[in-house]
Amino acid sequence: MSSLQQLWKFGQSVWLDNLTREMLHNGELIRRVETEGVRGVTSNPAIFHKAITQGKDYDEDIAQFSSAGLGVTEIYDRLTITDIRDACDILHGVWTTSNGLDGYVSLEVSPHLANDTQGTLHEACRLYEAVDRDNVLIKIPGTPAGVPAIREAIYEGVNINVTLLFSIEAYEAVADAYIEALEQRLEAGRPVDDMASVASFFLSRIDSLTDAKLHSLPDKPEAHISYSAAEELESLLGEAAIANAKLAYQSFDTRIKSDRWATLAAEGATPQRMLWASTSTKNPDYPDTKYVEPLIGDLTINTMPEQTMAAFLDHGVVRDTVREDADKAKEVMRRLSEVGIEFDALTNQLLDEGLEKFVAPFDRLIDSLEERASLLSRQTA
Repeated sequence: MSSLQQLWKFGQSVWLDNLTREMLHNGELIRRVETEGVRGVTSNPAIFHKAITQGKDYDEDIAQFSSAGLGVTEIYDRLTITDIRDACDILHGVWTTSNGLDGYVSLEVSPHLANDTQGTLHEACRLYEAVDRDNVLIKIPGTPAGVPAIREAIYEGVNINVTLLFSIEAYEAVADAYIEALEQRLEAGRPVDDMASVASFFLSRIDSLTDAKLHSLPDKPEAHISYSAAEELESLLGEAAIANAKLAYQSFDTRIKSDRWATLAAEGATPQRMLWASTSTKNPDYPDTKYVEPLIGDLTINTMPEQTMAAFLDHGVVRDTVREDADKAKEVMRRLSEVGIEFDALTNQLLDEGLEKFVAPFDRLIDSLEERASLLSRQTA
């Protein structure tokens, strides 16, 4: 049994943070599911941009759709929906045997809709219907405008992956939205035992920005501060993301142990699991399994890119860790505040940057598709 498969003993699922047509057709995804323990797939515009613009796997479809008169956004829609459907079909067995807990594939609404509640809701419902698979999750950013769209989409029966969560407050808003939507479904006589949602809480980006701010504080070592103060700043490097995630998990744990949740659970409702995202290690000075090993535990998911998955398969340590060091996590957050890190402002900045990091590759993808369609049309003329 691989170390990834062993994570399931402690209630954690492994999802692959990548999707290409090549891995769908050459058997790679099937192999990862059957031999490595992959139980789901996540995607985003950056992943699709890389998949569609590198190689020729999509050229035949692009040429066909272009010659049929489809616009570039329609071509993008057809390509991504096809891949998501095929991935859902590969993972449907996991979805079935896990009774709907795993086996999901995620597809993102346009990042340009992040601040448009009604636009997000409409697009989420459209994509869910277009994919037409029980095991698809529609990704909606956890922005202030996204929260009511998330609540309404779940009420309407759309499975949701809430993405770009950096702060505990943002997580709690979407966790409450999920519970409220299920309660509304019960009140309306609708089932709750067929709904699924995950809350994607981001990790490495938090450390990258926090570390940069620690290095740039006015009383940094270069400013000839005392040894003890410099040592204090040094000791906080690389600590924020895991501490923040552990405290968010505490909030999750409190909710699923509440009487309010017990009422929903009695009707067959499944918790909105916490999904650890952005789990590749950006800083080469940090361990390559830094964002996996400390956050293993019940009702969690870790979505890993291939390099993180390979590292964990090679030397990952598997044990129940997500509830450990809660007091240390609180202490880390307190110390960050004391040295001048305004964490609310930091997570707001990360959300803005995260949206831009989805918008930019989405726009590049659309531009690249337009160029590719034009080139293929000329070649076949």
